This record gives sequence, C-alpha cells and structure tokens, in this order.
Amino acid sequence: MAIPIKRLQTKLLINNQWVAATSGKVFDVINPATGEVCAAVEEGVAADVDLAVDAAKNAFKTFRQTDGRYRRDLMLKLADLMEQHKEELASIETLDNGKPYLQSLNVDVKSSIECFKYYAGWADKISGQVTPVSGNHFSFVRREPIGVCGQIIPWNFPLLMGAWKLAPALALGNTVVMKPAEQTPLSILRLGELFVEAGYPAGVVNIVPGFGATAGSRIAHHPDISKVAFTGSTDVGHAVMRASADSNLKKVSLELGGKSPLIVCQDADLDAAATAAANGIFFNMGQVCTAASRVFVHESVYDAFVDKVRANAEKRTIGAGQSIHVDQGPLVSEKQMHRVLDFIEQGRRAGAVPVCGGERHGDKGFFVKPTVFANATDDMSIVREEIFGPVVSALKYKTLDEAIERANNTNFGLAAGVYSNDMNTILKATSYLQAGSVWVNTWNVFDIANPFGGYKRSGVGRELGEQALALYTETKAVTIALNGPLVK
Repeated sequence: MAIPIKRLQTKLLINNQWVAATSGKVFDVINPATGEVCAAVEEGVAADVDLAVDAAKNAFKTFRQTDGRYRRDLMLKLADLMEQHKEELASIETLDNGKPYLQSLNVDVKSSIECFKYYAGWADKISGQVTPVSGNHFSFVRREPIGVCGQIIPWNFPLLMGAWKLAPALALGNTVVMKPAEQTPLSILRLGELFVEAGYPAGVVNIVPGFGATAGSRIAHHPDISKVAFTGSTDVGHAVMRASADSNLKKVSLELGGKSPLIVCQDADLDAAATAAANGIFFNMGQVCTAASRVFVHESVYDAFVDKVRANAEKRTIGAGQSIHVDQGPLVSEKQMHRVLDFIEQGRRAGAVPVCGGERHGDKGFFVKPTVFANATDDMSIVREEIFGPVVSALKYKTLDEAIERANNTNFGLAAGVYSNDMNTILKATSYLQAGSVWVNTWNVFDIANPFGGYKRSGVGRELGEQALALYTETKAVTIALNGPLVK
C-alpha cells in the first residue's frame, strides 16, 4: 500500500530557492483515480524560464570546472537520498500519474536510482584522445560540457524520464532547466528538494513547472540554452526542432511516439507470447511509447493467441493505484481517457471486433478497460495512430516477409519484437525491422546501459548508455604548432 504523503512541494526551484511564479498563477494537479484536485502548483511562464536560465548560466561557470569525482560523489549522494525516500517518491508518482504503486516503486523509482548511479560512474571517466596529425603539430581532442540544457519531460514516466535526462547532463558538468509535464509535476519537484539536500550548487538544477505553450516554448526558443531534450508527442517534437532552427540552432534530442509491432510466429511459445503482448500493451495502462499496440499473428495460431490475450486482459484488477492488488490504474487525465475511448469507437465503426474491454470502467476517475481488437486491418486508425492507452490490435499474416513489410509500414520506429524459436527467423526479423529497440521472445526489457531511441519520426538521438554522453558534450580539437617533429 502506498504510504501517506505528508506534504507536496508546489513552487518553482530556481537557484536552489523555492519561489512563486512571476505570473502569480497556479494550476491544479488532478488525481486521475478520483478526478479531484490533489495540489495547486505555481505556473511558471517565460519570465520564470529566463530567471532559471540566468541561474543555470551563472552556475555553469564554476560547475563545468568541477572534478569528475566531485560530480560522481554528489550524484551518488542523491541516489542514496532517493533510496531513503523511495516509498514517498513512489506514493507521489502514483498520486500524480495514477500508475499502480508497486510499479512506481519497483520500476519507476528503482530504475531512476539506477540511472543516477550509472551516470555517476561515468562522471570521472570522460576522456579525450591524441590524434595522429601530420607535420610538426601536436593535436588532442577533448570532450567538454555543452552548457545550459533545457529538458522537457512527459507525464507517463515523470520521475524516470527526468532521471534519464538529468543524470547524463549533470554527470558531465552541465546545468539544467527542466519543465515537467503540467499533469504530473509533483515527483520531479520532490526530487528537486533532494538535489538541494544532496548539496548540488545553486543554479545547477532548476525546475519550472508550467505549460508547453509558455514555459516549454521559451525553453525551446531561449538563446542561452545550448541543448534541449524533449520526450513527448511527435507533433511537439517537430515544434521543438523548429524552435531550435528559429533561435540559436541549439542541439536537439527527441524521444517521440511509437506504434510498435510485435510479430508472433507459428512456432512461438503462445503462452509466453500472449503474456508478453498483454504486458507490452497494458503496462502503465498503455501509456508507453514502446507499447506493443500492433500484434501481427500468424494465421495458423491467430485465434488461440487472441483468446489467450483476452483472458489475460479480463483477469486484470482495475482500481486506484494506491492498492498493491491493482494491475491497472487510471489514464492520466480526463482528456486522455476520452481520446482513448474515441479511438475505440473508431475501431468499432471501422469493423474491428473488441473481444474484451472497449469501454470506460466505473464513473469515477479516468479508467478504461483493457481492450483487445480482433479482425483489425492496417488501414484502421487504431492500427495506424498512437493511441497511448490499453488498446491492442491483433492482425493476421501469412508469411514472415509480409509481416515485416507491414510492421515497417509506419512513420514510427521506436520498438519492435518477434516471438519465434527459429534462429533464421529471429535473425531475419531483427535485421529488417526498422526500430531502435528490437526484442526477441520478450518485450519492454530496458537497461540503463542500452541506448534507447527511434528510427523515422520516433525521435532524434539516443538516450541511455554510453551513447547519451554525446548528447551533452561538445567535441573540441586542439592543435599546437611545434618547433620540430615528435615520434609518431
């Protein structure tokens, strides 16, 4: 059971001070399990972003000079504090987002702590190289922190997406201005308190809750922000790219939408594949960019597979996430609930058959029953568009080549997968599927050491792993003229 929350931070963090927004406004944060207001948070606007950027810019002057070991120890202290407060952080995440408490605790908070520990390990291991240049010259290449980083995070994994962005940026000596999603700012604000408690210098971490059109837009356009990282919708990702082009050509990394295909072959372990497919779409109520929302099933095992996924969906316990007995919590907002229900209705009208779910659960909170569509076709909106809810479409196929071609027939390319016991099938599928993450006989297996990002309109750049370090560094080549030759 989630623990009682004693207090919630609702102000802006600028220069290690908790301050009211210059707008004089607050916005309501809604508990999605009840539809009731759970907090009123200060509404940061462009002027607040400017103040935060000024603080981060000033802090960067000295933070970039710190030893890697200092930044390592600081981040490890933060991770220790998160461990001490993990139940509280999980309870806030569940209140704010609606996800089941055990998921908040064992996935979101746990993985966030691991992320900070991982990048703490990189802080004192960033090195350059000596290059073999011609003539009487000595050259070396160094990697330097990029500067003030603007980071805009989504509402589906607030704490975890915050960690994915904050950890590599800070480990390398950058400073940050972060905007959490207006639906879910509370866990990041609590994390901000832990940053201050850990001893991070003033101005290194700044948090400005607010709306995309004001605070988010100012971050994307700000001329003193050297890099912006955004996770969210593809349409907003385009806007962030345009803002960079229209301002100072800041570096941009984007983790955007997905419509991820899972191919189930006729030789697959159907029980395992059905479990993976169900977990792949119903985890976090389907509000996952890698959700297994399109499942291509060989025609010979189609009916049996659909029946197994249906049975999995129907046995899930729906309710407020504070209970440890709940499998499915609410969607994040009333708007998102109606969006998902509208897609379900579009699927029905197009001729797909909901073998289970397909409707709202209860009349309080933003719950939608896990929904499995059979007889779906590639031209339907439920198959083409990202729904971001607990809705999966099962599609028949005849040959592997056909399945791969149809799986790739999308603007997205974030994740894909295949269930098979044949090595030739596995190698062919993993070779030709166009996605940044491809899973074989599993789904949604993440590790901080693995890079994560998408092909096509699913994003730009790779977060996590060693590859994320390139997002937050500049490369500088230094060449020195010498009086004579050196040993080459």
